Amino acid sequence: MLVLGLTGNIGCGKSSVSTIFMENNIKVVDADIVARQIFDDKGLLNEVFSTFGESIRNQDGSLNRRALGNIVFNDDEKLILLNNLTHPKIKQKILSKVEEYKNQGEKIVVIDAALLIEDDYIPYIQKLILITCREDIQINRIIARDNCTKEEAISRINSQMSQEDKKKFADYIIDNSNSFEELQEKVLELISVLQGEKE
Repeated sequence: MLVLGLTGNIGCGKSSVSTIFMENNIKVVDADIVARQIFDDKGLLNEVFSTFGESIRNQDGSLNRRALGNIVFNDDEKLILLNNLTHPKIKQKILSKVEEYKNQGEKIVVIDAALLIEDDYIPYIQKLILITCREDIQINRIIARDNCTKEEAISRINSQMSQEDKKKFADYIIDNSNSFEELQEKVLELISVLQGEKE
């Protein structure tokens, strides 16, 4: 089975690429979805509340992601604290899902994760696909999507490893600075190359 890594910084359109893969019957393990699922674990949830305080707890006892995001996006030490709590659990769940697909006889599986390189998933994948885009477009997309200020958008971009550094790890780079149609064309082309490698 070919295990692909799919990554890209905030606002570059990684999720759109993920969707195109799924529409073409390729299984995707999405780290964001897994990251939400791990909070079903009450023990972990309570650990996060006791580490970051009651301001991140909703009235129904669930996690207020936005409040937590605001705390960790602006404080590297707190981000590291959160990552140390959550990332081992996320990785464990992702890798067991990949194994499950392998046992089902899937030919290609994609691990979709913003922090694929930083969280050391490279040993578990055969090829890495990086989605990039121009910074001005990235900023506009973040503002539109998250309804935040330009400063907040830039701070989110700066909290991540740079696109240039990520390029050093990539086997395939897809620039998503233009239309969705163009992106779709590039991804479909890549899918046919990858399927060709498997046959």
